[in-house]
Amino acid sequence: MNSTLEILIFLALGSALAVPALPLLNRIITAAGHVRPNYRGEVIPAGVGVLFFIVPSLLFTVAAVIRPDAAYAGLFPVFLLAVGGMAFLGLVDDVYGSREASGLRGHLTRLLKGHVTTGALKAIGGLVIAFLVSLATSRGPEIVVDTLIIALSANALNLLDLRPGRAGKGFLVAGGLLLGAGWGNPLLVFPAAVGGALLVYLPADLRGRAMMGDAGANVLGVVLGLTVVWTLALPAKSAVLIFLVAFHLLTERYSLTEVIARNRLLDFVDRLGRRRRDFPDL
Repeated sequence: MNSTLEILIFLALGSALAVPALPLLNRIITAAGHVRPNYRGEVIPAGVGVLFFIVPSLLFTVAAVIRPDAAYAGLFPVFLLAVGGMAFLGLVDDVYGSREASGLRGHLTRLLKGHVTTGALKAIGGLVIAFLVSLATSRGPEIVVDTLIIALSANALNLLDLRPGRAGKGFLVAGGLLLGAGWGNPLLVFPAAVGGALLVYLPADLRGRAMMGDAGANVLGVVLGLTVVWTLALPAKSAVLIFLVAFHLLTERYSLTEVIARNRLLDFVDRLGRRRRDFPDL
C-alpha cells in the first residue's frame, strides 16, 4: 500500500475510534472519581489523555495482525512500550502527585534532599523508557542523542499543558512540521494515529470539559520524540535537541505563559478555539 495513503488512513481511523471512545472514557473516569475543577470551577474528568494511548494501541494491534509485513510493523512493540510507559507514569503523577514542586529542577532538587516526588519518578522513568527505546532502535552515539530527544520531548509537552488546548496545539504544530518534512515515510503512521485521536479530543479540552493531564501530555510528547528520532537524519535531530534544551532552560527561568502573552502571534494561537466568556482571565 502507498505510504501516503496509509498515513491518511491511520489519521482517519484514529479519529473514528476516538469518537465513541472519548465519551465512554469520560464516563469511566468521572465514575471513578478522578475529577478536578476547571477554570470555571466546574468539576470535570482528569487524565483523559490516556485516550492517546488507548486508540493507537487498538489500531496497531489490529494492524500487526492484518499487515505483519508492513515497514512499520517491527516498531509496534517499541512504540507501545514507550507510549504505554509514559501514559502510566503520567497517570501516577495525575492521581498521586502534589504541586509542592514544579519543573525538572524543582523535582530533582527535592529528590537530592531525600524527598521522592511522583514528578521525579516520572522524569527518571521517562529517561529509562527513552534509553530502552533508543537502545532498541539506534546505534552508536545516536543512542544518547535519541534518548535525550525522546525524554525532553515528553517533558516539553507537559510544560505546555498549563492552559486549555495548549499542549494539543503544540503537538499539532510540531507534528505538522514533521509530517511535512518526512511526508511519505511509512513511520509517520504513528503520529498520524495519535493526531487523529487528538483532533476529536481537542474541542473538549479547549472548552474546559476535560483535562488530558500528564497521562496525555507526556504521551503526545513522547510520540513527537519518537517521530523525530525515527524519521530525521542526525543533523536535523541535533538541531531539534538544541531547541529542546533551550526550551527547557527558558521555562526554568521564565514563565512560559507570560512569554506567550507578550508575543502577539503566539498569544493569538494560544487563545484560538477558547471562548472568551469561558476563560476571561486567560
